[in-house]
Amino acid sequence: MMKFIGIDLGWTTGASGLCCLSWADNQLHLLNLDRRESNEDILAWIDTYAPSSESAIIAVDAPTLIPNATGMRLPDKLTHKHFHRYHAACYPANLGRPFAQRTVEFGLSLEARGFVHAPIIEAQKLGRFQIEVFPHPAIVNLFGLERILKYKKGKLSERRAE
Repeated sequence: MMKFIGIDLGWTTGASGLCCLSWADNQLHLLNLDRRESNEDILAWIDTYAPSSESAIIAVDAPTLIPNATGMRLPDKLTHKHFHRYHAACYPANLGRPFAQRTVEFGLSLEARGFVHAPIIEAQKLGRFQIEVFPHPAIVNLFGLERILKYKKGKLSERRAE
């Protein structure tokens, strides 16, 4: 059985959204949705839903690898190049940003739990992996949109329309 964990890491506010799915008997099952504040609480939740004996992939909506002290990482530059016209560019990640310490420490904590960074994923390979995701370009690409869905900012009625 493989588990799929999605984490929308609260970079500066601390509020993070968590989801755990499992693939069993040729079906996807929702195991849990939650919201946690601290990295420690998020990691405890992960330990519950993906103990060290189980295969899982964790997709984190935050930069967990930041090798550059200033400027932009290559993935950020490529996102800008290919998705700027869709309003799907991302914030530049560097070690000088206020969120960097938290997001990098989170990635290192996942590594300590056996979740290796997976820049290339082999289909149906079991193991423990972590990937960084940025939902806006994925949503634009998967659904053939001309711009992002603006569901994060603005009045609730405007966000619901998106």
